Amino acid sequence: IGKTKVFLRAGQMADLDARRTEVLGRSASIIQRKVRSYLSRKNYIMLRRSAIHIQAACRGQLARTVYESMRREASCLRIQRDLRMYLAKKAYKDMCFSAVCIQTGMRGMAARNELRFRRQTRASILIQSHCRKYLARLHYMKLKKAAITTQCAWRGKVARRELRKLKMAARETGALQAAKNKLEKQVEELTWRLQLEKRMRVDMEEAKTQENAKLQSALQEMQLQFKESKEKLMKEIEVAKKEAEKVPVVQEVPVIDHAVVEELTSENEKLKTLVSSLEKKIDETEKKFEETSKISEERLKQALEAESKIVQLKTAMHRLEEKVSDMETENQILRQQSLLSTPIKKMSEHISAPATQSLENGHHVIEENISNEPQSATPVKKLGTESDSKLRRSHIEHQHENVDALINCVAKNLGYCNGKPVAAFTIYKCLLHWKSFEAERTSVFDRLIQMIGSAIENEDDNDHMAYWLSNTSTLLFLLQRSLKAAGASGATPHKKPPTATSLFGRMAMGFRSSPSSANLAAAAALAVVRQVEAKYPALLFKQQLAAYVEKIYGIIRDNLKKELSSLLSLCIQAPRTSKGSVLRSGRSFGKDSASSHWQSIIDSLNTLLSTLKQNFVPPVLVQKIFTQTFSYINVQLFNSLLLRRECCTFSNGEYVKAGLAELELWCCQAKEEYAGSSWDELKHIRQAVGFLVIHQKYRISYDEITNDLCP
Repeated sequence: IGKTKVFLRAGQMADLDARRTEVLGRSASIIQRKVRSYLSRKNYIMLRRSAIHIQAACRGQLARTVYESMRREASCLRIQRDLRMYLAKKAYKDMCFSAVCIQTGMRGMAARNELRFRRQTRASILIQSHCRKYLARLHYMKLKKAAITTQCAWRGKVARRELRKLKMAARETGALQAAKNKLEKQVEELTWRLQLEKRMRVDMEEAKTQENAKLQSALQEMQLQFKESKEKLMKEIEVAKKEAEKVPVVQEVPVIDHAVVEELTSENEKLKTLVSSLEKKIDETEKKFEETSKISEERLKQALEAESKIVQLKTAMHRLEEKVSDMETENQILRQQSLLSTPIKKMSEHISAPATQSLENGHHVIEENISNEPQSATPVKKLGTESDSKLRRSHIEHQHENVDALINCVAKNLGYCNGKPVAAFTIYKCLLHWKSFEAERTSVFDRLIQMIGSAIENEDDNDHMAYWLSNTSTLLFLLQRSLKAAGASGATPHKKPPTATSLFGRMAMGFRSSPSSANLAAAAALAVVRQVEAKYPALLFKQQLAAYVEKIYGIIRDNLKKELSSLLSLCIQAPRTSKGSVLRSGRSFGKDSASSHWQSIIDSLNTLLSTLKQNFVPPVLVQKIFTQTFSYINVQLFNSLLLRRECCTFSNGEYVKAGLAELELWCCQAKEEYAGSSWDELKHIRQAVGFLVIHQKYRISYDEITNDLCP
């Protein structure tokens, strides 16, 4: 190799040319192979595409022909089916018509035969009864005529004997005339007495039959009325006593039938014994009825008490379950925080172990541990200088002043701005600005909880309670949307948030799903919410705030129940002045109505609703308050109907129905946004009142009651 030229040995140039031609030939073969493969592949793709198009066209044609044949076959089957159905239906109708005609003819013939047989039997029975009556009457008349003729013959014989004696004793004309006159008088008197005796016997027999019929009817009426009611039975017994003690007045006549008198006395004694036995039975049944009524009332009271206790236990258990579920979710968050913070704690253990005192919200005594605070936060750094500690102290004092100013400002009634509670948004903004949610220890949450607790001490003022319910619920909603566990987003990025089990978790869900016009505070809250990683004090503050919201909510609900409890006892029974003319329309009470208790209930509901609206309480809470209040009204009215039987009348039913119509009108006026499902909570009392106002209850069957009245 020279400076400007390269010299090769002999034969090297040929070797290089051979290698060059070999490389060029290999490259040319590769290029030819690629070109041929490309052309063959392109040709193959074109052939395959055309084959596919041809196959698709052939298969489409085959499918169309198959479809056309199947369609024709289906139409043929349908035509055959319809024709067979028509023929079978026609044959069935003809057969059914002929069977019905034959059945009607046979049934009519059987009914006519039965009617003819009944008429014949009735006519034969009537003929037999008249014949027996005629024979009995004929026998009685013969006996009566024979008795009268024997009595007349005997008395005539006695009179003739006396006349013979007088004729033999008085042979003189004067004595004879006197005896004759005397005998004529005696004969007239005897004939008169005989006629009177006949009449008296007939009257006594008629009186006896009438008396027996009266006594039998009285006994039957007593037995029937004993089954119907006790009061009517006592009246009938007195009537029976009076009728049994009556003795038919019979004028004294010289001829007395002692057998008839003895029969009457024995029958009277039997009636007296029967009446005394009936009185004893009535007394025994009265005692048994009183005992059973007392036992049934006691059992009913026990059942109602047990039912109320069960309802209370269920509600308490439900609340405990909700609280436990909330605690479990927050415990999981805290565990995740502790797992993330364990490496830092292990690094700081060998440098510092400050002895701190923890308060309720995780606040520690700052004055004793100011110097140890930087060591626990950053274990790598050394202790700060005195100037740094002075700066921290001034910063803490300034923060305390800010917290005091916030507490003093929020403790007053700040009102609302565009439907938003000013106090709740002020607290939330200040806590965000101070980064209190991210602090490991702070006293601001304790101060806020103490302030809220002292502010709601006056439980009787619903306006004040509604103001704090609006502020606390809005603040709780803001915390619910903004607080998240530290490190929870990195640990479980795809995990869905837990479903809300408590009332106020459902309230937050309701805020998200409800329209913006109904929830101005919730819509405004979404604009200021900012996601922050919450520490333990912030999560504990959220739990305590939820407890206060529940407490204020319960106070408002209980105040309304106390106000309504005194009116509900008066609303179950119609006033005496209006029982005769209870409002039939069931729609409204006039100004001249005898009772304004229902109107007082409506006024109380309107007052509370206007108070809650003025304080912009979330509609979810308003719905819950009125739903539980209407459930309380339903329970009170229904239990009053069960315990007070005198209230279960038609007039009281009309009165209560008119009041319920007023409540329905109130629910319609309040709209579903605030009333919710309150009207459905009155289901049981509406069904009971609907049953009371039915006119002919004995015509209603059990199925009609269960299906129509109480479905």
